[in-house]
Amino acid sequence: MSDADVELPESVEIAWGLRERPGKGPKRSLSLEQVVAAGIRVAEAEGLPAVSMSRVAGELGVGTMSLYRYVSAKSDLLELMADAAYGDPPPPRGADEGWRPALARWALGNATAIHRHPWTRHVPVGGPPMGPNQVRWMEQGLDTLRGTGLRAAERLSTILLVSGYARHWATLTADITEAAARTRISPEEAGARYWQQLARLTRHGPYPAIRALLADGVAAEGDDAEEFDAEWQFGLDRVLDGVEVLVRSRSAAD
Repeated sequence: MSDADVELPESVEIAWGLRERPGKGPKRSLSLEQVVAAGIRVAEAEGLPAVSMSRVAGELGVGTMSLYRYVSAKSDLLELMADAAYGDPPPPRGADEGWRPALARWALGNATAIHRHPWTRHVPVGGPPMGPNQVRWMEQGLDTLRGTGLRAAERLSTILLVSGYARHWATLTADITEAAARTRISPEEAGARYWQQLARLTRHGPYPAIRALLADGVAAEGDDAEEFDAEWQFGLDRVLDGVEVLVRSRSAAD
């Protein structure tokens, strides 16, 4: 099958530089990069719900219909914005670096990218990676697993598992931070209040496991940034432990 037989979404072709916008009509005064950057500015300042074709056009000082010369739909614009906001992946796996620390760095990079631009977590995932940056992240994630003996499908499933954990963690912590901001209390105060409320609700009734958790002092450990980091690392380590079992099984079979 030739490249001409492989159909790509218009916005993807433009993002990869594989297609130029039609030359007919008024001369273009903008670039796709400027349109995407304007959308990002709106999302950063006002949140993703504020992003519309008319709002982005206003940011650029052009008519709404002008944007359709660069992106065919708002959904395309959102995907391009998320791809651009994610930016470059972290440095690739070093020659002497093991797969596990390299994959851990890649996972943290995913979570950090979302924390840096929290609105990206609300962009609907329309399909597998196709944007230039998304594909570079995919390439680097797969490369962390070189030499592990994992099969192709297993390498792909591994980076989906790890990126899924990172996205879930980043989304959860961003949600908690935003919820605390709405109530004008710190995440630490919100956490302490939760444990107090839970203790009251479960003091009686069929909740022995929760009462045991509270009795062990989990609420006293706090919910500060250091604790969040520890929880992130705990979850990531358990995910990577499972991957390591599979890697060792493949090595033993060779």
